[in-house]
Amino acid sequence: MKKKEITEFFSRLQSKDPEPKGELDFTNAYTLLVAVTLSAQATDIGVNKATKNLFKIINTPEDMIALGVNKLKDHIKTIGLYNTKAKNIIAAAETLISDYDSTVPRSRDELIRLAGVGRKTANVVLNIAFGQPTIAVDTHLFRVSNRTKLACAKTPEAVEKKLTKAIPQEFMLHAHHWLILHGRYICKARKPLCPICPVESLCAYKEKTIIED
Repeated sequence: MKKKEITEFFSRLQSKDPEPKGELDFTNAYTLLVAVTLSAQATDIGVNKATKNLFKIINTPEDMIALGVNKLKDHIKTIGLYNTKAKNIIAAAETLISDYDSTVPRSRDELIRLAGVGRKTANVVLNIAFGQPTIAVDTHLFRVSNRTKLACAKTPEAVEKKLTKAIPQEFMLHAHHWLILHGRYICKARKPLCPICPVESLCAYKEKTIIED
């Protein structure tokens, strides 16, 4: 996709949703980190159900340590890989307390030192909690980028790098939200809703769906 088309692409998404928001519930930077960690291979809806009561009693890493891994598992047992995620969340809380004065760090390199935190999770936290213009590549964003030919690459990190280079700065802060939400609700995996897509005329996807009579 050419530069002029990319600008038009994001202008249209912006006009539909000027202030896009992530769909995970959280109360502060720490609970956001926990929620995003839990969201790996899980839906935001499922995570929000699991954390509804959890975040009534958890606000800090100290709260998480006091809760303990077994009680944490009780809260999140409806989420996939909950055993591993619980252990990672407790380990991350310990690192935050010992190395970061119980505060969530504001750099990607520091965030990915935490147990259970990869590049995508770090980018989400940096963007939502601290307003940094990062691109968090999930399955929706990866699909949209490749399908539309906005940024074609074989790995999430490669897509991230291409998008970071190609997206005009004025759209960077909200770009990953627009793309994720677009993939979740319009550019769906099995049957994209091309007839109601605001960027359909800019999209290079060859198998667009049509309205059936």
